Amino acid sequence: MILQKIVAHPELHAAWLNTLSFMENAGARKISACEHPIKTQIIQLKHAAEEHRHAYYLKNKLVKLGLEGFEDYADASLLAARFSKQYLARLDLMACRYLKEQFSLADEALKYAAYLFVTYAIEVRADELTPIYQELLSAAGSKVNVKSIILEEEGHLEEMISQLQAFDSEWEKHAQEILKMENTLFDIWITALKKHVFPVVHEHEESLG
Repeated sequence: MILQKIVAHPELHAAWLNTLSFMENAGARKISACEHPIKTQIIQLKHAAEEHRHAYYLKNKLVKLGLEGFEDYADASLLAARFSKQYLARLDLMACRYLKEQFSLADEALKYAAYLFVTYAIEVRADELTPIYQELLSAAGSKVNVKSIILEEEGHLEEMISQLQAFDSEWEKHAQEILKMENTLFDIWITALKKHVFPVVHEHEESLG
């Protein structure tokens, strides 16, 4: 399993944390960009604030690994940098095209719909991936833990479902289409991660003997 190999390798693990931090920060910026200039809802402010906190929390965990070179989000400090940086942007673009066609939305209304469906898809993925990561951290006796993030992500998912129910009575049908898009992008991302990680792991194992 690729995550197990990442957690077992200090430099890869640091790059993984930095990559997650970047993606959380990108999510926070996406949420803020979707806010209506006047009719901003408190739940959006809450989500943006918590995503920013996650980005900071993960970046701060790098200190516990005792490695340097991860002060920013330069490509060299991330795993599969190009794909990691494109992930959310590509999902947002694909979702906007779909939602524009399905609901005839534009401008602020389209931004808000994209916020709802894209954030939902990301939270569904996080709800699956983050607990697995925590299990591996616990098994490895790592100084890093993401338990607080798991709890907040569970709350986010519930809140997104509530917002989507208010947005459209057939939200689940549309959400399934967005989830398919996200799943395609996730598979592409995992493939890119493997291409980055496995040569590093192989080289490390050869150097050990």
